[in-house]
Amino acid sequence: MPQPLIRRAGSADADVLTAVGAETFVETFGHLYPETDLRRYLAEAYALDRTRADLADPAKASWIVEADGEVIGYALAGPCALPHPEVTPDCGELKRIYLRRAWQGGGLGARLFGETMAWLQARGPRTVWLGVWSENHGAQRFYARHGFEKAGEYDFHVGDTVDREYILTRPPVSFSTVTTKTALDEHNLA
Repeated sequence: MPQPLIRRAGSADADVLTAVGAETFVETFGHLYPETDLRRYLAEAYALDRTRADLADPAKASWIVEADGEVIGYALAGPCALPHPEVTPDCGELKRIYLRRAWQGGGLGARLFGETMAWLQARGPRTVWLGVWSENHGAQRFYARHGFEKAGEYDFHVGDTVDREYILTRPPVSFSTVTTKTALDEHNLA
């Protein structure tokens, strides 16, 4: 079986990014929310116009993960928009990173994470932020292994449902450190 391909998404990928974004969110978190809250959230967070705007924004980047012609995951990164007093315009944010459940746990997430981190650091080291659900302990452990620490909390709204979200941050790291560490982590996860 060929290794899944990770590539930068372009404007022609808007439809597929919108679809895989909504599908992976539902697969991961859909069971937590009333149907009306989930539908309302998906209609806003994964609207095609929003995806097109993200793809057209030069300050943001998206990636697609493909295996045998099927899109199995994606990531989105850009300027940090998290509600924390230490966030500056120079800060970056890993906004979304998802893989279909069947593809999790084999090191592919570390590869996708490495791509996004390299892009976030490409113009020089900068602080990176991300938000993670307070009950997603596996993701929290993954981010901790990559140097992220909890810096705060905020309310994350899915319709009328409010989740506790942790704000994690990592100080500036050079590109070579990111790629070397990611390569070592991939080796250890394989």
